[in-house]
This record gives sequence, C-alpha cells and structure tokens, in this order.
Amino acid sequence: MTTASGRIIAAMAMILAFSGCDISVDGNGSTKVNGSVHVPAGKAADEAKTVNGSVHIDDDATITSASTVNGSITLGKHASATSLKTVNGSVTLGAGARVSESAGSVNGDLTLADGAEVGGHLTNVNGKIRLTAAHVGGGIKTVNAGISIMGASHVENGIMVDKPSGIMFNSQDPVIVIGPGASVQGELRFERKVKLYVSDKATIGTVIGATAVPFTGETPPN
Repeated sequence: MTTASGRIIAAMAMILAFSGCDISVDGNGSTKVNGSVHVPAGKAADEAKTVNGSVHIDDDATITSASTVNGSITLGKHASATSLKTVNGSVTLGAGARVSESAGSVNGDLTLADGAEVGGHLTNVNGKIRLTAAHVGGGIKTVNAGISIMGASHVENGIMVDKPSGIMFNSQDPVIVIGPGASVQGELRFERKVKLYVSDKATIGTVIGATAVPFTGETPPN
C-alpha cells in the first residue's frame, strides 16, 4: 500500500508540474514552466520564461527578457524589456512599449503599435510584420513575411528579405507596403521575388532585388 500510494503521489506531482498554469513573476527569479507567465502592471522582473504558454507583460512593467517556445508574447503599453523571443507565436508591443535590443519570432506575427520601439533587430521567418508609427533601430529581417510600415514609422538599417530554402519556402510573393509618412533608412534588399509598394509620401533608401511600385493615398491599389 505504501509503495502504491507513493507512486500515485509521484504521478500526481508530475501531472501538476507539467500541466498548464498561470504564473505571476515579480522579482529577480526566472520562471521555467509549462503555462502562461504574467508580469503585473508596474512591476519589475529579471526574466519571464516558459516552454508551452504565453508571456504577458502588463502596462508600465519592466523586464529584462521574455521567451517562450510555443506561445505569444505581449508587451503592454509603455512597458519595457531588453529582448523578446518566441518560436511559434506572435510578438506584440503596445503603444509606447520599448525593447532595447531585439524582438523576434520564427513562426508568428510581429506587431508594433503607435510609439513602440525596438532598438535592435525585428525578425521572423513566417508571419506578418506590422508597424504603426513605430521605430525599429536595427532593421527588419524576414523570409516569408508580408511587411506593412505605416504612419510615421521609422526603420533604420533597412529591410532584408532572405531567399527561402527547404521547409521555409513559401510560394506566395511577400507583399511589402511602405505607407505615407513612413521612413526606411538603409538598403531594402530582397533575395526573393516580392511585391513592393511605396507611397509617394514615404522616404526609402536604395532598393536591391525588386522594383518599387509607387502609389498615392493611404494604401496601394488591390
């Protein structure tokens, strides 16, 4: 009986350890669990890390890094982080949020709201990249993503769309839109075929590997 009871208790402990759960992070400790991780508003934490679950950093919170494998990462309004990284999931920066280094996903959308900023690279392989009056200091790099740079967005160090290979290949040509008032400094280099639309009120650097199609108004023609 004792042995059987011990096995049951051990099995229950394993189930609890690996089941999804919400963990609030507040302080210097890192979190490595299966389940979502939450950094409360206005709080500070060194690291928020999970394997299967999302990471949500509330408004005005501060964190050094956030990462997950299967899950999204959300940085609230005016929150700050050093870096954000996921494999399968989106990365979203709220209005005025700031990432001092890099932010990226392998398979997931990247969205920067008004006044959001990424000081380093903004990267993904698959998904969409959307900037609205946001700033990226280290350039944008992707393979298959469509890119929309709208409002008074400012991208430094250009855009790079790599040539796909193997399982990364997507037969659809990525659509790149640089809207009125947006600015992209540096090279816009395309190692694969893309559809590039540039507003007549946008400012861009040298385009390599594509032909820019100018448009008037808020969005390009269908």
